[in-house]
Amino acid sequence: MTPAAATELATATNEHLANISNTLIYSAMAVYTLAFFAYIAEWLFGSRSKVARTAAALTAGTATAEAKGPAVTVKSKGGTAVLERPEVVVRSSAGSRDVPDGPGAHGGDEQGDLYGRIAVSLTVLAFLVELCGVVARAASVQRAPWGNMYEFNITFSTVAVGVYLLLLALRKNVRWLGLFLTTTVLLDLGLAVTVLYTASDQLVPALHSYWLYIHVSTAIVCGAVFYVGAVGTLLYLFKDSYENKLAGGGKPGSFATSVLERLPASASLDKFAYRINAAVFPLWTFTIIAGAIWAESAWGRYWGWDPKETWAFITWVAYACYLHARSTAGWKGRKAAYIALIAFGCWLFNYYGVNIFVGGKHSYAGV
Repeated sequence: MTPAAATELATATNEHLANISNTLIYSAMAVYTLAFFAYIAEWLFGSRSKVARTAAALTAGTATAEAKGPAVTVKSKGGTAVLERPEVVVRSSAGSRDVPDGPGAHGGDEQGDLYGRIAVSLTVLAFLVELCGVVARAASVQRAPWGNMYEFNITFSTVAVGVYLLLLALRKNVRWLGLFLTTTVLLDLGLAVTVLYTASDQLVPALHSYWLYIHVSTAIVCGAVFYVGAVGTLLYLFKDSYENKLAGGGKPGSFATSVLERLPASASLDKFAYRINAAVFPLWTFTIIAGAIWAESAWGRYWGWDPKETWAFITWVAYACYLHARSTAGWKGRKAAYIALIAFGCWLFNYYGVNIFVGGKHSYAGV
C-alpha cells in the first residue's frame, strides 16, 4: 500500500468514527427522551396521598415535639421523689424550621417507584451511549474531545449525568433531580447538534498541549457540578417560599403542593447545594491556575485579562462571595442562594456568551 493510499484510508476511518459518534449522540438523545417520559410518569403516577408532611409540620406556623425522657429521681432521708420531665415545645421559626423531607417524586408508593427505577435505568443506558459517542469523537481525530463548543457540550452533559448517577450510587436521595436533569441535557444536546455542531477536525497548533487535558477537563467537571448545585439552589428557593406560605397560614395551589411536597425540605436542599458548590470550588480555583500556566506557555504571559480569563475570575469571585455569605450572619438562606445563581449565571456566560458574542484569544476554536 502506498503512503497516499494509507493516508486516504486513515482519513476514511476517521470520518467513519465521526459518523459513528454522531449516530451515538442522536441515539443517546432518543434514550434520554424515554427517560424524560419515565420521570414524568414517576411524578404523575406516584401517590399524592402521602405528601402532606410539610403542611402537617407547619400547621399554624409551629412544629410541636413532645420529649418524655427518663424520669428525674431526687433522693432524701425520708424517701424518694420522682419528678416527670416537663413537655418540651419547639416552635419553628424562619430559617430554622424542623420540616421532614418529602417522600420523593414517586410519592412513596410502589407504582411511582417502579417508574422511577425505569427512568434511572434508561438514564444509565443513555449515559453509556453518550459516553461512547464522546469516545468515538475523540478517536476520530485522536485527541481530547473538547476542542470546540460542540465537543464541550456533549462532554459537559455526559459528565453532568455522571455526577447525578454517582450521587445515586452513593445512596444519596437525589432522584428528584432526574426530571430536571434530563430536560436540560436534551436542551443542551439539541443545541449542540443544531447550532453548535462542528465537523470533526484537528486542533489549531495553540491547543496541542497536555494542558488541554488538564485545564479543559477540570473546567467541564466544575461546570457539571456547578449545574447540579444550581438546580438544588433553584428548587430550594421554590420550596422555601412554599414552606413560608404554609407557615403564614396560606394555602398554596394543588399543583405546587403535589410537586413541592415531594421534594426534600428547604433546609436539606440548601445544605445539598452548599456542599456541592463548596466541594468543587477548590477545583475551579485549580482550573483558573492551570489556565494561567497554559497561557504563559502558549502566549508568553500568565494573565492578560482576555474576556475568557476575566469571566472565569468573575465566576470565581461570585462563588467565593457565596461561600462567604453562607458563613455570615444575615446572609444565609435566600440571599446566599441568589448569589449562587448569579455565580452559575457567570459560568454560563463565560462559556456561551464569551465564546459566541465576545472575541479574544480563546476564539481560535470557533464554535
